[in-house]
Amino acid sequence: MLYSSICGWTKGIKSANLTNRAEEEKEGVILHSGKSPRHHKETHGTSDDIDQSTPIDEVKGPSVFHRVKEEIEAVEACPAIKNILLLDSDGKRIAVRYFTDEWPTNTAKLAFEKSIFTKTQKTSARSEAEITMLEDNIIVYKFVQDLHFFVTGSITENELILATVLQGFFDSVTLLLRNNVDQREALENLDLILLCFDEIVDRGVVLETDASVIAGKVANHSIDDGSNCLSSRQFSLLHRLTISQALATAREHLTRSLLG
Repeated sequence: MLYSSICGWTKGIKSANLTNRAEEEKEGVILHSGKSPRHHKETHGTSDDIDQSTPIDEVKGPSVFHRVKEEIEAVEACPAIKNILLLDSDGKRIAVRYFTDEWPTNTAKLAFEKSIFTKTQKTSARSEAEITMLEDNIIVYKFVQDLHFFVTGSITENELILATVLQGFFDSVTLLLRNNVDQREALENLDLILLCFDEIVDRGVVLETDASVIAGKVANHSIDDGSNCLSSRQFSLLHRLTISQALATAREHLTRSLLG
C-alpha cells in the first residue's frame, strides 16, 4: 500500500516536471528565435503570445469574406422598419413609404393600408401611441385630429423601437407644420413630410429619431434649391425651427451660395 502510494506520488512529480520542462523549452525556442509562433487560424489579437512587437504577418486576422459576413450580420441585427404611413381620417393615403417588397404592387399596399385603418379606426390613440398586430406584423400608431400615423415592423421587432420611430416622425412633422397638424396643412407641405421619411429610415434601417435633427435636415434640403436668396416659403420654414436650428440652416445655405 505504502509502495503504491509512493509510486503514484513519484509519477505525479515526474509528470509535473515533464510539463514544466516542455513549457520551458517552448519559451526557450521563442526567445532563441526571437519570433513568436506563426498563427494559421484567426486570432483577433487575443492569444497570449501576441504583443505589440509581434510582426503583422505572424498574426492571422479575419478574411475579407468573414468581414463581409460580419457586416451583413450587423446590418441584419439592426431594427428593420417595413413602412411608415400617414393616412387621413377616411383611411386614404397622404404620404407613405415602404422599405420592403412584402407588398410588391400598389394594390397590395392599398389593401394593407385599408386593413390597418379598419382595424385601428375605432381605437383611442390620441393621447399616446397604441400597438396592434396584423399579418405577422407589429404596428404602432397615433392619431392627431384628422391624421393617422403608423409605423410597421416584423413580429420579432422591438415595439419600443417602433414607438420611438413613430414619435420621432410625429414630432418632426409637428415641428415642421408649426403645431398645425391636420390634413390641409400636411397636404400643403407634403414635400417636407416626404423628406422626413428619408431622414428617419433608409432601406428599413433607422437613421434618426430626434425630431429637432430631422426637422433641421429637412429644412436644409428644402432651402438648398440653388438660388442665392430665400423665398417667402423658405423664410416661413426657418421660422418653424428653433433659433439655433434656423441660424445653422441659414448659415449653411449662405455658405453654399457663396461657394457656388
